[in-house]
Amino acid sequence: MASLIKTAVDIANGRHALSRYVIFGLWLADAVLCGLIIWKVPYTEIDWVAYMEQVTQFVHGERDYPKMEGGTGPLVYPAAHVYIYTGLYYLTNKGTDILLAQQLFAVLYMATLAVVMTCYSKAKVPPYIFPLLILSKRLHSVFVLRCFNDCFAAFFLWLCIFFFQRREWTIGALAYSIGLGVKMSLLLVLPAVVIVLYLGRGFKGALRLLWLMVQVQLLLAIPFITTNWRGYLGRAFELSRQFKFEWTVNWRMLGEDLFLSRGFSITLLAFHAIFLLAFILGRWLKIRERTVLGMIPYVIRFRSPFTEQEERAISNRVVTPGYVMSTILSANVVGLLFARSLHYQFYAYLAWATPYLLWTACPNLLVVAPLWAAQEWAWNVFPSTPLSSSVVVSVLAVTVAMAFAGSNPQPRETSKPKQH
Repeated sequence: MASLIKTAVDIANGRHALSRYVIFGLWLADAVLCGLIIWKVPYTEIDWVAYMEQVTQFVHGERDYPKMEGGTGPLVYPAAHVYIYTGLYYLTNKGTDILLAQQLFAVLYMATLAVVMTCYSKAKVPPYIFPLLILSKRLHSVFVLRCFNDCFAAFFLWLCIFFFQRREWTIGALAYSIGLGVKMSLLLVLPAVVIVLYLGRGFKGALRLLWLMVQVQLLLAIPFITTNWRGYLGRAFELSRQFKFEWTVNWRMLGEDLFLSRGFSITLLAFHAIFLLAFILGRWLKIRERTVLGMIPYVIRFRSPFTEQEERAISNRVVTPGYVMSTILSANVVGLLFARSLHYQFYAYLAWATPYLLWTACPNLLVVAPLWAAQEWAWNVFPSTPLSSSVVVSVLAVTVAMAFAGSNPQPRETSKPKQH
């Protein structure tokens, strides 16, 4: 009996050869679950028809963004969204084959889950955390019952993390840029992406990759910016968009008047900036080679603060798989905490991030699981209530605090650098 218990503990902590098979078994179990959901749970129409109405106009030759609209309103997503859903338009008989659409999104879900699990394994997260990656009712709903475009954005975000963990900087930057081209929600992690590239690829290398990401956005948008570039930028990256109080998941407990007030919006923006700065100074750029203040004079003159030897040493020592995960996912949850309004589909960016960030600060399932469960409950309350919104914000706040505590700016593990 003692031997069996020891074996089980070793498997749960990733110290046994069977651990990888357990993870694969969980992935297969989720594949079965997705099939059962599609078979048994009725599809819920929210945005799919509107997406199809918008891309129908694109298929018929419309290239002026402000003129492209659907039943739920104007097209407010960047160009990659249009191309992806145009592909789905043709695959699903002009959007009428909903069952096939659900099956395609189930494949997307399983592909994303595989990438997420691989990223977790690369960051040395033990298997006992992995069940939390497959048990979310809301996440399955977002993917296979609603077919939201956030699913594609989340896939490319995790693909970016996957390649950055393997020091494939160019492919990772391309994945991020395509994801940003699906939905501008990925702007929340842009500061972290820039810092990971800066420390991982060096100053000049990071500048080249940032320029590459800009070029990808321009290339994707060519048909639209050559027609009406102001209209495209105003719609696809509309930062001043006003969300409706009735759909908010996070701030319902404040009441509609305060939620819609300009002062509340400015306060959230200010706290977002403050917390990002705290992570940048206290975690992401806290390296022994040079202080942040010492880097600034070099950066503003477009020069690297480090020698080539220092850049290689920092990249090798600091930018580990765990650092990549912690940095990008921390930026994500900070942005979500101080977002003006979260809708249910935003859970695609949060569900797989929370277990890792909680685990980094407290690797104890008895702590991680209750917080995860509270978050899962709150995101499944529809419509949201003051209580559920309070839980959403509270768990996000705890996650941000634990992400800061769990981040290790000087990790011990090392890996051989690889330049691209």
